[in-house]
Amino acid sequence: MNLFKRAEILAVGDSLPWDAVLAELPFNADGLLPAIAQQYDSGEVLMLAWMNREAILETLSTGRVCYWSRSRQRLWRKGETSGHHQTLKELRLDCDGDTLLLMVHQQGPACHTLRSSCFYHAVCVERVVVISEPQPNSESLLSQP
Repeated sequence: MNLFKRAEILAVGDSLPWDAVLAELPFNADGLLPAIAQQYDSGEVLMLAWMNREAILETLSTGRVCYWSRSRQRLWRKGETSGHHQTLKELRLDCDGDTLLLMVHQQGPACHTLRSSCFYHAVCVERVVVISEPQPNSESLLSQP
C-alpha cells in the first residue's frame, strides 16, 4: 500500500516525513506535477503551472515560488521578469499526491495579460466571456516587447 493510501487514515495533527512523501510523489513522464496557485487570503485561484522536484525544493527553501516552464524547458521563478512575485504561504498536496496547491501572496497581477488571475474567461451557455480587465496602467506594459 502506498504512502498516500496509508495517509487516508491519519488523524488531524498526525504527520509523515517530508522525504518519504517527496519520494512517492507521482511525477508524470516529464517529471512534473500540476501546481495550482491560490491567493492565500482571498481564495482566488490565480493560475496553474507545473513543478518538478527541483522547483518544489527551491520554493520550499526560498519561500519564493519557482515553477518549471514547459515552453522554455527551464526553471521559472515567478516574477523574474515582471516583478510580480509569489511568496509561498503554504504548500498542500491533494489526497493522492498528484496535484500541488500553493497558497501564495501574489505581488501584482498573476497573469501575463496583467489580470489578477489567469482564469478570466467564463463559459456562459454558448459563449466565452471575458470577466476581468487588466489592472490599471497595464496597457503600456502589454505593448512592451
